[in-house]
Amino acid sequence: MRIYRIVLDTNIIITALRSRKGTSYALLRQIHRPEIEIAVSVPLVLEYEKVALAHQDHLIFSREDMLAYIDYLCSIAIRQKIHYLWRPYLRDPGDDMILELAVAAHCDYIITFNKKDFAGSERFGIFAITPKELFTILQRPDNR
Repeated sequence: MRIYRIVLDTNIIITALRSRKGTSYALLRQIHRPEIEIAVSVPLVLEYEKVALAHQDHLIFSREDMLAYIDYLCSIAIRQKIHYLWRPYLRDPGDDMILELAVAAHCDYIITFNKKDFAGSERFGIFAITPKELFTILQRPDNR
């Protein structure tokens, strides 16, 4: 079985916390699968919390449940330090943090709905894909 190491863009977390429908929510429900390893950094987790709290009125979960889920993600994730050595690289400096985490943690994919924001990540061997694309990869027969 192949193991895929991923970083979740904040838009995936927020979309999943807004609705039980869709691939973001499905992915977060499957994040414990043995073939998926999630990588996080302190700055990324703080961003998850900040953005989720700013959108609290639109989330389907209580503040406590939302924070508990982010804590759960941290408990199962690979925690990676990042050192901000080569920024800026991407169009949006806010996305550089995610790319730098993906590089430092030797990730295969950045899971996002904004693939164009990570144009150039493939130079590091990291590909920006959607949750649906990740599910397609996980269902390939050669991954079993």
